[in-house]
Amino acid sequence: MARRTKIYEGKAKILYEGPEPGTIVQYFKDDATAFNAQKKDVIEGKGVLNNRLSEYFMTGLAQIGVPTHFIRRLNMREQLVRACEIVPLEVIVRNFAAGTMSKRLGIEEGTQLPRPIVEYCLKNDELGDPLVTEEHIAAFGWASQQDMDDILSLALRVNDYLSGLMYGVGIKLIDFKIEIGRVYENDYPRLIIADEISPDSCRLWDIATGQKLDKDVFRRDLGSLTDAYSEVARRLGVIPKTQVTKPTLIN
Repeated sequence: MARRTKIYEGKAKILYEGPEPGTIVQYFKDDATAFNAQKKDVIEGKGVLNNRLSEYFMTGLAQIGVPTHFIRRLNMREQLVRACEIVPLEVIVRNFAAGTMSKRLGIEEGTQLPRPIVEYCLKNDELGDPLVTEEHIAAFGWASQQDMDDILSLALRVNDYLSGLMYGVGIKLIDFKIEIGRVYENDYPRLIIADEISPDSCRLWDIATGQKLDKDVFRRDLGSLTDAYSEVARRLGVIPKTQVTKPTLIN
């Protein structure tokens, strides 16, 4: 096999040059990190589940007209995506108070918000991805006003899609994070959903029990992260409901 050119390695994924110009191969790792990588572990099977779930969500978004970077899944851990210029912002949509919002504002976790609240963080691990306002974004030129209007529209459309999808399988979408990419079509810039959408980037609670089915399981030592992600995948029909057992080796 020819050696591939690595473009970038992050906490959860590795990016390689794609087979065609303008494409990238996105590899999902089993690494789990929390608290800006202060807590780390390797969770067997996490990358496989996130690859399949991100494919499922990105495909669903494309079907309702939300543009994404996803092209196709290549294998159990890799997908082919469109190369794009990443806007240096994390876009967070919150439907219920949780995590840093609860700490910042003293709101009890699980409190439903009056309406979805969209927040922005600067993508900078060294600074801990600080919360920024639209004033910061405009002043420092991280995105234009037209970009911000488009980003808000995309974020709320993703929220509508994910909220309804999750509600249908008994899961409450507490919040989620997305990244936005910029592509050029006939020299005209267009914004698309990039990176991934998975339980790594969402908070998902069982509607009936409040059980957490997202990365908070790892953050707070609440059990098996693989079991939590597998439960989400099973409810959505991404993997079979029956658990596949490992084959027995015969000497």
